[in-house]
Amino acid sequence: MSGPGRLALVRGEAGIGKTTVVQRLAQVADPRIRVLIGACDPLATPRPLGPLLDLAPRLGPAARTALTGTLTGTSRSDEVFDRLLADLNAYPSLLVVEDVHWADEATMDLLRYLARRLPDVPALVLTTYRDDEVGRTHDLTSLLGTLAAYPWVYRHDLAPLSRRAVARLATGHAVDAEQLYRVSAGNPFIVTEILAAPDEPIPATVREAVAGRLAGLSDTARTAVDVLAVLGRRDPPHLTADILPDPDEALGEAVACGIVRTEGQVTEFRNELTRLAVLEAVPAARRLRVHRHVLAAMRSGPVAGHDLALLADHAEGAGDAAAVLEYAPAAAVRAAALGAHREAAAQYARALRCADRLPPDQHAALLEGHSQACFLSGSLDEGVASRRTAVGLRRALGDRLREGEDLRWLSCWLWPAGRAAEAGRIGLDAVRLLEGLGPSRELARAHLNLSQLACYGHEGVAVATGHARKAIALGERFDDAGVLVQARFHAAATRVLSEGRGWEECEQQVSRALAQDLPVDAGFMAVIMCWLAALRRDAARTAAAVRRAEAHCLDRDLLTYLLCTRAWGSWGLLNRGSWSQAADAAQRVRSHPGSPPVVKALALTVVGLVRARQGRSPVWPLLDEAANLVDARCRLDTGLGWEARVEAAWLAGRHELVQAEARRGLAALADRTHPWLSGPLACWIRRAGGEPPRVPAAGPYALELAGDWAGAAALWDALGCPYDAALARLSGDASALRQALAAFETLGARPAVARTRTVMRACGVRPIRRGPQAATRANPYGLTNREMDVLKLLHEGLSDAEISARLYISPKTAGHHVGAVLNKLGVHTRHEAARKVHHPESE
Repeated sequence: MSGPGRLALVRGEAGIGKTTVVQRLAQVADPRIRVLIGACDPLATPRPLGPLLDLAPRLGPAARTALTGTLTGTSRSDEVFDRLLADLNAYPSLLVVEDVHWADEATMDLLRYLARRLPDVPALVLTTYRDDEVGRTHDLTSLLGTLAAYPWVYRHDLAPLSRRAVARLATGHAVDAEQLYRVSAGNPFIVTEILAAPDEPIPATVREAVAGRLAGLSDTARTAVDVLAVLGRRDPPHLTADILPDPDEALGEAVACGIVRTEGQVTEFRNELTRLAVLEAVPAARRLRVHRHVLAAMRSGPVAGHDLALLADHAEGAGDAAAVLEYAPAAAVRAAALGAHREAAAQYARALRCADRLPPDQHAALLEGHSQACFLSGSLDEGVASRRTAVGLRRALGDRLREGEDLRWLSCWLWPAGRAAEAGRIGLDAVRLLEGLGPSRELARAHLNLSQLACYGHEGVAVATGHARKAIALGERFDDAGVLVQARFHAAATRVLSEGRGWEECEQQVSRALAQDLPVDAGFMAVIMCWLAALRRDAARTAAAVRRAEAHCLDRDLLTYLLCTRAWGSWGLLNRGSWSQAADAAQRVRSHPGSPPVVKALALTVVGLVRARQGRSPVWPLLDEAANLVDARCRLDTGLGWEARVEAAWLAGRHELVQAEARRGLAALADRTHPWLSGPLACWIRRAGGEPPRVPAAGPYALELAGDWAGAAALWDALGCPYDAALARLSGDASALRQALAAFETLGARPAVARTRTVMRACGVRPIRRGPQAATRANPYGLTNREMDVLKLLHEGLSDAEISARLYISPKTAGHHVGAVLNKLGVHTRHEAARKVHHPESE
């Protein structure tokens, strides 16, 4: 509009989002700027000045006349250039030329002509091209060399999507975001196509795009690409040279078409899905020959540890079962040692496909390894199935020690599978069997398992500590560091739940596990710390515990533990009043295919409770689905199932259902000791007008049941739970009721607001607020002026800290405003909030 002209080169591989950038730029451009967009086409004989023909209707008459003249032969191309330059001088313009890697010579000359004169023209000329298709001899290379001398030319490389971005796009889809990132390498086109067709191993659009690129290759280059696809994602040069007679020229052609790329001495596909699409089309006979050739070549010399996975892959492709059983288990053990549990599970599964020829004890060992890797990598059902089969094999072999160990593992994994009652029975079976064999490391672990189950099941300090002591005694005898830290941890965790003390001891055991290089034990205990903090409604501790556990699990590929962490984290967000963020986090966990039933049930409950508090539907279908995923005992163990149903009934004004559900939950808790479970149920009975029974109740619940609403509210405020504090104030005086009303309104808790107003009317208390200001009433979403300021800054992508600095408010206040905006708009993320207001047509 006011400065010198510029040329922008936007470049990246196919599908990286160049056209999306152009379209977005055109949308946000100042209305006074004329937008001219043309594109080059992949024609065998490109149209002369094809992009100008696309945008001709928006040019001035002189430029249009000159352009028409080139088609009829009455005008020269240099006359078109002059007229276009004059036209650009007349209007501030955005001139886009897409896909210049397909441009004809005249278009290339036009860009050379314009680029040299741009500093005196009120225009931004933007070109896009695929840099993966521009080799040393490409016509565009010469043009880029010319432009390198101009300081007003800017280059913009579009990067692939990050892991976080892919996970964000995957929210609400039943896909593994990490797997999606791995196969797509963050390419936006591939990501969106997989999400659009999640049940297809290779989406048809991706398959067709790859086939289109392959169609232009020579037979030699196509053979080279086929060989690379069989070899794997990265191509060791010596193997390619051994298989292909003249690989350099063939691979150079493949690189030029963008199907593969070179990185140092290695040639690789740009992403795994492209390789799989190519591999799918390779003739079976050619695949078999290449696999056999590579397997023989790799086995002819020394085998390095990092080659084991590749050898196992080629052994399976070559149909050599003996070689599979030689390399796949070794590759699995190495992957597990490196923390790559998904890779370990895949290698064990590969070996198990050939295990029918193995002796039963070796077959059982493979099943045990597969089970362990599956659990840690999020394939719980497969892990449980393998462990059950291993139990049967060990029993048939008469191997009582390993049968007991397998029973113990099976018990461990049935709890997250939502079968707490069966977990307890099998855990006892394991202890009884192993006790008959005398002291052992396996018996120590079996007692540890019962201590863990007693902790999660709130069976009291005596039961959990009794098994922990036995585990510690055996752990010391057999020098098992993992047993020692976990047994001490769970004894302390039980005291945290029952007596409110022991948190520091839990922290010490996590630190001890890390110091002793026990990453799986440390990760497991870090996850349990998240549950403890969320169950006790401690917002600050929950947030800190989740941050630590999430970082640990991401670093060590502990997918199951990571999903548990994120589920407890969503509960923590719910407790501190960040409801939309809580629902968003829970929805990601719910939709992940690797989420265990317990984790999925908790996520469903969080989503249902957020909807209930906001007065949105559906609520009960979500809560019922959560209840049906796990058994009744497991529903109590997690801590939110019964209470959520009772609260949802209260918010709906169904007091009889409140009483029935709460008393049913208390009956199930009759033989347990957990004040953070029984306390809230008793409080809900009281809030619904009933007479609560005398049950163990934690701090704020005990105070509310005793009639000390002010003390209860103060404790909730100290814990960082504004909604619970407001609920406690409903039993208070006029000032307390007004505080509760204000809190519910800030949170967007419409049903609670209505109930509070009913209570106030019954008590003769009039709200001192006059209602929303005129600007708020006029806003279609009920946003205040300050909230509109915050929304504008959300649209700019600012964080809470940046918003607080811009508006001169505290970060905490900024966070409250952001939460209020999300709640009023009925969205889960900051991005959705900005999009809903600024682009309502996309909703």
